[in-house]
Amino acid sequence: MAKVCQITGKRGQKGNRVSHANNKSKHTFLPNLQKKRIFVPELKRYVTVKLSTHGLKIVDKKGAFKVLKEAGLI
Repeated sequence: MAKVCQITGKRGQKGNRVSHANNKSKHTFLPNLQKKRIFVPELKRYVTVKLSTHGLKIVDKKGAFKVLKEAGLI
């Protein structure tokens, strides 16, 4: 499965690591993804999602059912 947040759609970015001598080497910056089991009271069941930590904050703020429905996961 790809390293993509199911809520926000965050993906990895490409860039350079730059040394003190200004040498550049390719580097991939990956999002901080977490696999979480979220209980949805409206459905009376758990839903497992792969989401970034920012996506987890959104779930806490808006509520699990609303966010998962907007993302098309329910």
